[in-house]
Amino acid sequence: MSRLFAFGLGFSAQALAARLARQGWGIAGTARDAAKAGQLKARGYAAVRFAGEPGNQELVTELQGATHLLHSIPPGPGGDPVLAHYRDDLAKLGSLQWIGYLSTVGVYGDQQGQWCDEDTAPTPNSARTEARVAAEQAWLAFGTETGVPVQVFRLAGIYGPGRSVFDKLRAGTARRINKDGQVFSRIHVEDIASVLEASIARPRAGAIYNVADDEPAAPGDVVAHAAKMIGMTPPPEVEFAEADLTPMARSFYEGSRRIGNQLIKSELGVTLRYPTYREGLASLFPEHQSQARLKEKL
Repeated sequence: MSRLFAFGLGFSAQALAARLARQGWGIAGTARDAAKAGQLKARGYAAVRFAGEPGNQELVTELQGATHLLHSIPPGPGGDPVLAHYRDDLAKLGSLQWIGYLSTVGVYGDQQGQWCDEDTAPTPNSARTEARVAAEQAWLAFGTETGVPVQVFRLAGIYGPGRSVFDKLRAGTARRINKDGQVFSRIHVEDIASVLEASIARPRAGAIYNVADDEPAAPGDVVAHAAKMIGMTPPPEVEFAEADLTPMARSFYEGSRRIGNQLIKSELGVTLRYPTYREGLASLFPEHQSQARLKEKL
């Protein structure tokens, strides 16, 4: 039986896991704390608490029989925690047929608004994205050494049910930061799952794929569009230089780039269900209409 093990069975991994579970796959993975592991178990998944530490024998036990491995845990100060502590255990598995490493388009750094594809050389502009590039290379090298096909997926900004600009608008945390020429690429979580499914069906060792929709856009445009959909006044624009942002939030504005996605279409045959943020937000709109009606009744 096919069995997926996900290091970091979170938002993106669960979208894939739900599809595979419906096809009869076994699903196992890790969560950072016991509460989240318990939630995964309630969904019928085998879950192990893992926060990057070595010597987790429960984890090693659950790895046995895994045919497909998905990794979404970001590297830490010591590099990739999985390869750092469980490289030998993974190398000994004779069952693995596919490994997917979820990275970020942030590895391209600042492209000054230009388009970049998988042939564009990474130019990381922070310690965080430098660590990502190193982790990508380490996993590709692991695939070469073991003969297991490793694929790297560079994800654009992820959104989906329960994690979208609608949620930020209703929570009062949405902001419209204006920075001249700034654009971001995005991807709906279900389109991520489609790309991963397509790669599982046709693995290519050493492949790197950009996973983004068709229309990079200024973040303020997306906020304004979503606000209009739910009848809210959009938050006022704030100039980037005057915005009070956390260091993490500010780092996201240090690079402007448009992410090309042709390879997932030409090689994997993927047709995006949500080719722009408009279709993606439209798919999430009924969810927020239901929330609004519930609040009115209360």
